[in-house]
Amino acid sequence: MKTTLQTGNAAAAVTELLVVFSTDTATGKDAKPEISLLTEEQAIQKAASSVLTTGEFASGSNETILLHAPQGLKAKRLLIVGLGKSAKATPHDVRKAAGTAVRFAKPRKLRELVILLPTGFDPTTTARAAVEGALIADFDPDTYRSDRKDQSVQSLTVLTQDQKAAEKGFNEGVVIGESQNFTRTLVNEPGNRMTPTILGQKAAEMAQEFGLKCDVFGAEKLHELKMGAFWSVTQGSDEPPALIVIRYEPENAPKDGPTLGLVGKGITFDTGGISIKPSDNMEKMKYDMAGGAAMIGAMRAIAQLKPAVKVIAIVCAAENMPSGKAYKPGDIEIAMSGKSIEIINTDAEGRLVLADGLAYARQLGATHLIDAATLTGAVAVALGQINAGVFSNDEDTYQHFTEGLAASGERFWRLPLDDDYREQIRSDIADIKNTGGRYGGAITAAMFLKEFAEDTPWLHLDIASMAWLDETKPWTAKGPTGVAVRSIVEWVRTYAE
Repeated sequence: MKTTLQTGNAAAAVTELLVVFSTDTATGKDAKPEISLLTEEQAIQKAASSVLTTGEFASGSNETILLHAPQGLKAKRLLIVGLGKSAKATPHDVRKAAGTAVRFAKPRKLRELVILLPTGFDPTTTARAAVEGALIADFDPDTYRSDRKDQSVQSLTVLTQDQKAAEKGFNEGVVIGESQNFTRTLVNEPGNRMTPTILGQKAAEMAQEFGLKCDVFGAEKLHELKMGAFWSVTQGSDEPPALIVIRYEPENAPKDGPTLGLVGKGITFDTGGISIKPSDNMEKMKYDMAGGAAMIGAMRAIAQLKPAVKVIAIVCAAENMPSGKAYKPGDIEIAMSGKSIEIINTDAEGRLVLADGLAYARQLGATHLIDAATLTGAVAVALGQINAGVFSNDEDTYQHFTEGLAASGERFWRLPLDDDYREQIRSDIADIKNTGGRYGGAITAAMFLKEFAEDTPWLHLDIASMAWLDETKPWTAKGPTGVAVRSIVEWVRTYAE
């Protein structure tokens, strides 16, 4: 999608589709909607006035109404997209509404559109949100359909009344939106076309394109580093593992400043191993590398946004397969840190690869850690597909993360890490066991990782409930979401301010 930021009169824009936003300003529980178009252009107000008074449009969140040949406008069509109640509308609502406009245009074969930024919002944050939403909405997962019809929007123009203020946010939004889609492309690939080796190749190609350092190591490196936890997961597959290390080292980063470690779970296909999963929905387990893909996508954005802070990303990529070589329940594995782990369930493999990834990040000099993983089904039971889970062992690190959520628009809910949960993963035969049973499953998984973060300030993002959408939303396609890319990028940027 070609994206352009312009100033000018929207009424004079020659386009297939002009998009404007509206809110409902009515107050009171039973009040009738009072629609307010978020533009000061009288020509647009006049063109839309007739339909706004009919009652057929209430400006609900992502609600749309289309006017053909709007009088007084050069545009062939005028699309009004609702942001909901004006008192609650945020830039994230603009992000979704811009996505709704693109999803509206795609099946109608409208290949170019103009979006008018709404009045009453900060132009920098709104420009970023709008272009991110539009780019994210243009993604579809139907890559391998032989009858695939390319419905991509080819041209997007964002109109603003304040070019100088909007430009920074717009440029950032293009970078972040494209990086989130890059992550989604990786996650969307099936297991036979996204092996650990191929994931390493994709990461290296990205790094070369954007000036990052990248190393991709195989099994020999795992043995050299004594990554027994990571290796245990890989040994059941004929596909070799990949330890992906990407470095961003800007010259203007303070010498005594932090080094941020981004660690991602890269299980390119997860059968559950010997503790094999049910066959229903197992095809989705190609998305079990979404945390690793999020780290690669975040590094793509970081390389272009250039924050003044050092960042190291580590992705531990493997397949979890059952075979005569596979690790088994009851096995004892020794992690890179030296801790012994009793294997209770081979389907609790993500925490094993992350254990060695966190230890390696610390060895490479990371002073602060964040990991992302589709780690537990339990987090979906707890939070549904509304919030992802976040855990932390350090209040300041967590505050850095929450500072970025207003810009990212993503939703995370903090879950506890009380020491009492440690008892559920205490082993009789080893230092720790890899699952704590049914109750508090997301928390005990995080407690396991905490053992390997040790005293390093650390965040854990359990994105299992949010990394894949089962249903199309008005603003985005079903399938991989690229969740956490925006929030990880914002967390990194808070350390450069």
